[in-house]
Amino acid sequence: MATDDDLIADAKNGDPDAWRALYRAHAGRLLVWLETRGSTDSIESAEDLASEAWLTAASKLRTFHGTSSDFAGWLFGIARHLAANSRRKSGRRRTSPSEHADLVELGGSVPGPDSVVSGQDWVRATLASLPSRERDVISCLEVVGLDVAATAAALGTSTVSVRVTRHRALKRLRATTPEPLPQLT
Repeated sequence: MATDDDLIADAKNGDPDAWRALYRAHAGRLLVWLETRGSTDSIESAEDLASEAWLTAASKLRTFHGTSSDFAGWLFGIARHLAANSRRKSGRRRTSPSEHADLVELGGSVPGPDSVVSGQDWVRATLASLPSRERDVISCLEVVGLDVAATAAALGTSTVSVRVTRHRALKRLRATTPEPLPQLT
């Protein structure tokens, strides 16, 4: 069994600075990852799922054993389970997201650099073209920067499976992307 590092031990003992350090290290990546997974439910956003994952992690932190690096895989695994539950609830609830055009009419467009927006749209569309397993692996490794072990823990699979799936996804992306990739800033 892995021993807890100082940060995890301090967080388990209720140190708010340790919990804040864990949050700062993983919150942004978790939110980006949940956004790339997409949701069919208009009721529960990626922010909602991330918040619920952090609450679950806080309540179950005493059961976690490992380092602060292992914590990422554990946290992302919690979020994966919550997202799956959300998709199942959505299917039963049968909600449908609003059309983007409706949202623009209500609130207007959000100002921002066009190149960044079009680059983000391209990334979302490209990831959406992948099978879900490949999209999850690429999102973890390439978008949010998890390592192979944390990705395997987050997705509930082996490190070998993560490496093979990454290879297949990148091969598929190379074959379907004939033009140069957009430059993101």
